[in-house]
This record gives sequence, structure tokens and C-alpha cells, in this order.
Amino acid sequence: MLRHALVSLAVALVATPACAIPAPAPVIDAQLARPALWVVGDDDTIIYLFGTFHALDDRIPWFDHAVRAAFEGSDELVLETLVPDSPEAFRAALARYRPSATPAAGLMGAHTAMTAARSVGLSARNGADEVLQRAAVAERKPVIGLEKFEAQLAMYDRLPGRTLAPASTSAAATPDPAVAAFMRQLVAAWTSGDPRTFEAVVDAVQAQSPESYQLLFAERNATWANWISERLKQPGIVFVAVGTGHLVGRDSVQAQLAAHGIRSARVN
Repeated sequence: MLRHALVSLAVALVATPACAIPAPAPVIDAQLARPALWVVGDDDTIIYLFGTFHALDDRIPWFDHAVRAAFEGSDELVLETLVPDSPEAFRAALARYRPSATPAAGLMGAHTAMTAARSVGLSARNGADEVLQRAAVAERKPVIGLEKFEAQLAMYDRLPGRTLAPASTSAAATPDPAVAAFMRQLVAAWTSGDPRTFEAVVDAVQAQSPESYQLLFAERNATWANWISERLKQPGIVFVAVGTGHLVGRDSVQAQLAAHGIRSARVN
């Protein structure tokens, strides 16, 4: 199932040859997990910005210390999108926005990335987004999405690139070893809160396909920054969790907020 394959960083990963990326951060001890967390605020509002990784294993103790404290102190959780809960609703949404019987290049690329993630023991169920959503539901904390799921599907259909034939079962079971290795390295960089590897991925997407970069990152980051700017006008504490690729680089959400005169600070 493509469930959480529909994420911008996964598409960026597959769209970018590993040789185009500088040497990533080394693998670190899981006990040192400190994924990046930022905060913006004013007199009566605090908004945390947490960079997620959409597929993880259950051995990385990331949901503690500053991240846990920020989440527990928040009134609501905001994710990129809310994926339909039932398989039937998911398939219906996918069928409605798939341009043809052959999946679009963006969806096939994301599927390849998630296949690679599973091959190294990662799953969307253990990904930061789903862990946070389950915790919010358990605590009766409101959960909303920055984008409609259908709008996200439509965006992936607009990504440039040739349409790919569906992968065979054997091909899906044998992901590119280089992609699998790079997935491990991205997890290491995320775990240590090191943005450099993610910045390199985002920069490579911009260099190789400016149109994809605009659709995946620049436009969405600007839209989300507008949402945050408006949300600051209401009191409360909000935990916003989006893919780490949206919180790095020259067009990051923080950079877009700065254009509104809103400063952000890293707290983890």
C-alpha cells in the first residue's frame, strides 16, 4: 500500500541520484537521538516546528526530552495531511486522482522509496508522523492537516517526469541497494538533528528539476508559513510536524516566516 509513500522527502530521495549528494552524517548511537525542533511565538501563542521522518524503526528513542515536552504541552497537533483511515477511503481517493491506470512518476518514485525503507527495517507505522498522530488521538488532542489528502495526491500527479510502468512484484521486492543505504544515512542524519544531508537533497532537487522543487517545497512552505502567521493571531500552543525537508534550505518554512517578520529559534 502506498499509504505514507506520498511524502515529499521520499520523492526527493528517489528523484536524486545518491552520487549527487555529499557524504551524509555518520550513523550515531540511538541513545543520542535529538531530531530537530524549532519554535516561533508571541505573547500568547507558541508554535513548535518539528521535522519528521516518515518511516522509522521502533528502536530509535526520539519521542522524549524536548520533543515529548513540547508535544505534551501543546493543545493540538498539525500534520502535513490526514491520510484516510480506512483502506477503502484511501483507495477511493487514490483512484480519483490517479491520471490513468498507470501510476504517475511521482507516485512510483515514492513507492520505490518506501519499498527501500521496508528493506532496511523501517515502516510508516513507526514514522514520526504516525507515532505523533496515535499519541494525539490517545490523549484526545485535536489533529488537523495543513493540506487536504486529495490536494496532495493531485500535486504528485502534476510532478514532471515520464510516466513509469507499474513495478513487478519481483522488482518491488528488490529495491536499489544504493537507495536503501542512503535511506539509512538519512535516518542517521535525522536522528542526530543534522540538517546538512537534507539540505543537500533539497538543493539537488532544485538543481535537477526546478519545477518539482517549486511544487514539492517552495510553494508548500510558503503556504504553510502563511498558515502559521495567521495561527499566531490566536492564543494557544501548537505542535506542527512536517517532513524535515521543509524545514531546511533557502525556502524553508522558517525562511518564509522570516519574510513575514517572524523569527524562529531552534530548541533541540
